[in-house]
Amino acid sequence: MLEIEDLDVFYGKIHALKGVSFNVGRGEIVALLGNNGAGKSTTLKTVSGLLAPRKGHVRLEGQELSGVPAHSVVLRGMAHVPEGRRIFKRLTVRENLLMGAYPRRDDRIPADLERVFALFPLLKERLSQVAGTLSGGEQQMLAIGRALMASPRVLLLDEPSMGLSPVLVERIFETIVDINQQGMTILLVEQNAAMALAIAHRGYVLETGTIVLSGSAESLAQNPDVRRAYLGE
Repeated sequence: MLEIEDLDVFYGKIHALKGVSFNVGRGEIVALLGNNGAGKSTTLKTVSGLLAPRKGHVRLEGQELSGVPAHSVVLRGMAHVPEGRRIFKRLTVRENLLMGAYPRRDDRIPADLERVFALFPLLKERLSQVAGTLSGGEQQMLAIGRALMASPRVLLLDEPSMGLSPVLVERIFETIVDINQQGMTILLVEQNAAMALAIAHRGYVLETGTIVLSGSAESLAQNPDVRRAYLGE
């Protein structure tokens, strides 16, 4: 469904991604693992149109997205939940959610709002609350909910567990599984490799801008190099 082919991305003279290629099948959760600075967030930003590759291709269901601006990528079926949440802190919860649906012109927005409330009941209780006053976990729920309001076919998640308590991390990951089981294809960047591999179907390991390992989530979780580098064993 999502194909990334031979991406080269630069920050000035820094070669951040070097020939990165991978794919995400329809209905899969695919985890992208790696240490800080490996290029994980750069990959997601390139896939979602926030960065333009110097070389390579991003295709969604065969449609070329390389060089397409981010707002048009959203319209074509992909939503990005960035690292650090990036909610509109001065707007209310309701306003944040409706901003996710801003480019839409269909009549399914109320139904999608109810879908978000079913996933995150707490957001319904906080509709009139200013988003910047929410807890970290609540802000992460809002960021995911806002992305879902764009009605995407593919969801890009960048470090959804960052800064959250273990209890909230479990809740967020349970919700990611729920979203996937409803038919959403998910590309997940996550520093917590154990949690990511526990819910993913497949995974890739990125080191200094290059894919060095790939396989099923189970095989990666059993790989000695992955266990030593990312699972603390």
